[in-house]
Amino acid sequence: MFLPRIGGLASASLFALSLAAAVPGSAALALGPTASPPPVNEGLMREVIKTLASDDLAGRGPASGEEQATLEEIVARFKAAGLAPGNKGSWYQDVPTVTMNASDFSPLSVRGGKGATLSFLHGRDFVAGSYRVVPETRVKDSDLVFVGYGVNAPELGWNDYAGIDMKGKTAVILVNDPDYAMETEDGPFKGRRMTYYGRWTYKFEEAARQGATGAILVHDTFPAAYGWNVVESSWSGDQHFVATPNDGADQTAFNGWIQKAAAESLFKAAGKDLGAMVKAAGQKGFRPVPLGLKASLSFKSAITRSVSRNVVGIQPGTQAPDEYVLYSAHWDHLGRCKPDASGDDICNGAVDNATGIAALVALADMNRKAGPTRRSSVYLAWTLEESGLLGSEYYARNPVFPLERTVGGVNIDALYPGGPARDIAVTGGDKSELSAILARVAKELDLATGPEDSPEKGYYYRSDHFSLAKRGVPMFYVKRGSDLVEGGKAAGRALAEDYVANRYHQPSDEYADSWDMRGIAQEVDLYYRLGRPLSEGTDWPNWNAGDEFRAIRDQSRAGMK
Repeated sequence: MFLPRIGGLASASLFALSLAAAVPGSAALALGPTASPPPVNEGLMREVIKTLASDDLAGRGPASGEEQATLEEIVARFKAAGLAPGNKGSWYQDVPTVTMNASDFSPLSVRGGKGATLSFLHGRDFVAGSYRVVPETRVKDSDLVFVGYGVNAPELGWNDYAGIDMKGKTAVILVNDPDYAMETEDGPFKGRRMTYYGRWTYKFEEAARQGATGAILVHDTFPAAYGWNVVESSWSGDQHFVATPNDGADQTAFNGWIQKAAAESLFKAAGKDLGAMVKAAGQKGFRPVPLGLKASLSFKSAITRSVSRNVVGIQPGTQAPDEYVLYSAHWDHLGRCKPDASGDDICNGAVDNATGIAALVALADMNRKAGPTRRSSVYLAWTLEESGLLGSEYYARNPVFPLERTVGGVNIDALYPGGPARDIAVTGGDKSELSAILARVAKELDLATGPEDSPEKGYYYRSDHFSLAKRGVPMFYVKRGSDLVEGGKAAGRALAEDYVANRYHQPSDEYADSWDMRGIAQEVDLYYRLGRPLSEGTDWPNWNAGDEFRAIRDQSRAGMK
């Protein structure tokens, strides 16, 4: 799990109104009936969490000696909950991965323009890597082109690559969305709330689609939502990728980041002012600007290949078995990690994400007790989430069940022990017609709804549901909020802050029999109430008009009756 938010309910009342209103037509969704769900089996969840977070499984590292025992435990629990193997008679989907560790970096050399050749040092001034699985990367004299925010959004009439052939060239790109500095969410890219176009992953993907040789992001702490130290550490050491048949040959030769101060000197050498260029890039109609500079870079990459597995279970539908509703959570954690003061080097991952797998098992048990649904319910336990959502990404590229026949779903990641809340925190905001279901459930349970804190940080794009969402499948990613029944918002904030400071990605993320399971049970009950109407319904929720994922959903559903 990526670093969790610590939350209150900013603008909760306005947000609740937007959910209640939903979007035009969303109130007409053919939702399944509302019925009292079976009780959440807290004892069953405790058993699953305790086993998966035990030292015997050594932190559930993918491709580790403990992976098979972890998978066998999950399969046994799925079977007991009434699931059948979901991948053509198998419980598993193999996920081939590639790990690359870059070294022997040359300086990033930039020549041309006004002044002497510039030489930027790896780590201090820039970081880089390759998505191509090759032992050595060499780029010589690639023309630098400033492409603003690197966005190509046809639905918004915005194309930062308009009129230029990027073959052989390197894109210099700004981080976040063109309207990120707004205080509200009224801009074309939702203002302060980051969209997918603002994520650095999108910018590298789009540069590759444009045929660029390289892509360099200009780091700036506020729009990036983290300092240079985070960039430097994240781009050091092993980098994990989903294996592809062409070994990433269709990707850029290199991707990287450059410090803002280094970028300023680069633009100055081109006779440009970075501040003025940033301002111009924020305006619709911006066109790419060749900088008259050429960049050269080289480095080596050590390559390791391995295979891990997703777990796939299914409850077949009765009337529309070829229509699918997903429940998902990742099973992996960090394995062995940096020892704590006591010498404990097992990052057990009890909260992150043994709780999510326990929730899947409990939901399967609840749906079995409630009886079959008209559509099929699929339960997916992902691998390699901690390595960059790789298990869900592989599934989305190679779906067991066609994405055009996947109705939507619920993703579950890291449920804190503690008491129940009076509210629901909605990550990503009001993005799709799923809001109609959420509004109905919130009203039934008398729960307030509100967005996560810091929407500019793009948390919606940092968990496994995103691999499906960006391919058009609407997904819920909601949690109980921070306004706890016992202690209010102060208690909720303290709970989250304690976890982040003292347990997140540390050996101390361990299960204890003293855990208060009431809040976790509340969340599982919520997930049942969100997923069951999809399984019983007949309609196909879509993304809101203008959402970045609407076009791909429309395209995938175009040929379906």
